Amino acid sequence: MISITDKTLQDLEFNTVLQTISERCNTEIGKEKALAIVPFKNKETLVNALIQTSEFLSSFTNNNAIPNHGFDNLTNDIKFLAIEDSFLEVSSFRKIATLSETVNAMLLFLKKFNDYYPKLNEKASQVEYTKYIIQKIDEVVDKYGEIKDNASPDLINIRRDMSVVRGKVNQSFGQAMSQYNSLGYLDEIKESFVENRRVLAVLAMYRRKVKGSILGSSKTGSIAYIEPEATLRYSRELSNLEYEEREEITRILKKLSNEIRPFIDLLKQYQDFLSDMDVVAAKAKYARKINAILPNIIEEKRLYFRDAYHPILYLNNSEKKETTYPQTIELNKENRIIVISGPNAGGKTISLKTVGLLQLMLQCGILIPVHERSETFLFDRILTDIGDNQSIENHLSTYSYRLKNMNYFLKKCNAKTLFLIDEFGTGSDPELGGALAEIFLEEFYHREAYGIITTHYSNLKILANELPFASNANMLFDEKSLEPMYKLILGQAGSSFTFEVAQKNGIPYGLINRAKKKIEGGKVRFDKTIATLQKERSKLEKTSQNLKEEESKAREESKKMETINIKIQDKLERYQELYDANQRLIYMGQKIDDIAEKYFNNKDKKVLIGEFLKIVEIENSKRKKATAKERVEKEIIKKKVIEEVQVKVEAIREVKKEKKIKAQKTEAEKPKVILKVGDRVRMFDGKAVGTIDKIEKNKAVVNYGVFTSKVNLEQLEYVQAK
Repeated sequence: MISITDKTLQDLEFNTVLQTISERCNTEIGKEKALAIVPFKNKETLVNALIQTSEFLSSFTNNNAIPNHGFDNLTNDIKFLAIEDSFLEVSSFRKIATLSETVNAMLLFLKKFNDYYPKLNEKASQVEYTKYIIQKIDEVVDKYGEIKDNASPDLINIRRDMSVVRGKVNQSFGQAMSQYNSLGYLDEIKESFVENRRVLAVLAMYRRKVKGSILGSSKTGSIAYIEPEATLRYSRELSNLEYEEREEITRILKKLSNEIRPFIDLLKQYQDFLSDMDVVAAKAKYARKINAILPNIIEEKRLYFRDAYHPILYLNNSEKKETTYPQTIELNKENRIIVISGPNAGGKTISLKTVGLLQLMLQCGILIPVHERSETFLFDRILTDIGDNQSIENHLSTYSYRLKNMNYFLKKCNAKTLFLIDEFGTGSDPELGGALAEIFLEEFYHREAYGIITTHYSNLKILANELPFASNANMLFDEKSLEPMYKLILGQAGSSFTFEVAQKNGIPYGLINRAKKKIEGGKVRFDKTIATLQKERSKLEKTSQNLKEEESKAREESKKMETINIKIQDKLERYQELYDANQRLIYMGQKIDDIAEKYFNNKDKKVLIGEFLKIVEIENSKRKKATAKERVEKEIIKKKVIEEVQVKVEAIREVKKEKKIKAQKTEAEKPKVILKVGDRVRMFDGKAVGTIDKIEKNKAVVNYGVFTSKVNLEQLEYVQAK
């Protein structure tokens, strides 16, 4: 679908992006694949790859993290297994089992969470799921990479015999060491190992007195290392058994190799699948680092990158904690070519590279750092001419090399081409080079190609203004400080600010005036007009920015007020609900009190139960059947409201308490009334008024009408008759 040259990859620094992605891979094969990423030829395959990366990126923020996809490289093991009658070592089988387990876990996971990862599951569903490989290897090899005792009946017997013989070796050696040590024949260290065999450390003067085989001596010759005669016999038996064990293990491994050999293609597929997942994961990690997304890919010929960042510059600036300025660029049928002009160091080349690199990344299946409303279509070819292309090898000057490159552009340029040219027309006589550059631009325009160029040539700025489907653009500069603002503005050519920058850098005004006289007056006026317009644009941009900030602040304040009003309204509703509920309970209490009084007077249980049931039925008719979940939620809300109200009630009570204490102090200061039978009284902390029926010592019997109560005289206060 897309043709790309090494020069374009180099101009856009695409390999730097691939290197960054490769570093985020977990496997060696994944790293190699990442460095070999190229543009997709087929749109459907490309879109699938982009969606897969987008799905993996989403796994970093949801609760269903994709399982491990790491594995040990098995390429050489698989090649060796393919050779007839060959057999793999135990470590290789352990790696194969782990690979198979990892793939199986991945396949099951993606199938289970198909709703979250449909495209990744679609890729996984092409891989065969089997437990046979794992089962066969597990029958022979344990999780530590050792051959199991029960791998075969013969191996069980051999290892059992070996265990018995080792016991005899240790027993006979222990007896010999004890015997010769008691005779004083042994050195302080007593024993050692020679060629993996246990030996006695015998003092050289006694070596003839110890029966056995001398296997070596110390460097000084003062110690002889002797294997006791009794142990020697068992050691030979053990060596024979070890040989038989090796032979049996070889036979087992050959058998296992023959059982796994038919699955060579599947193992290759497993390795390929996991390494692909490794690259997808690395692309997702890279996307997270640069805040990349998947923009809308459309059929219409339109490139619209909103708030686009140059990924390499973004990461470099992030490390230095510097700001990276995003650009918004649009190319469509009505505006196919943009000519960016303005002084150097303003960000023209970066804007150019941003568009080219992001489009190339996207067509290679890599997510890009743009706003979510961005969209683009897919180009068949991306052509670039960026930077100093002087070729020492071919003895070509910069201009000759650029002409050669333009010739290639003319051969390949068509309606589905994106071309990017930096400093268009430079390298030759300004008049002649500018004229030729103008012809090239006209040719690209008539072929309906899409492109962005940067230039200082006035004739190219004028041409872009005259062509219906082309436009000028400039990088915004501060009109006072002449410092770049790194913001691309479409629709207007940029002044090079040649004389203004010279003046700012201390070049004498007289020399600048002489330089102005050297060139045509029309060109100076043209550049001056552009500079004036650009300054006005800069002022408008600042004013617009300030207005936007003010509008944004006003909107935020409005939202805050709206939120507060909603909260207040909600609280009022909750409090009202609580109040209504409490009022209902008070009403119910009054009803119960009435029924209780009736029963007190007539003692009719039938009437009591009837009245009570009547109340219950009436109340139940008002209730709505709620689910357990709704009841829990309602209870939580009610509890929260009660807690809020409780806090406020406590505050009110505190105030009342203070007032009461104050009132009590005032009351205490008044002359105390001596209470007597028949006085109307009430308790200090109550409201009910009663009459004293009787006084006994320091207590009074107070009649409240319905009931009587015995209260300390100190707790009562006199109530004047109305």
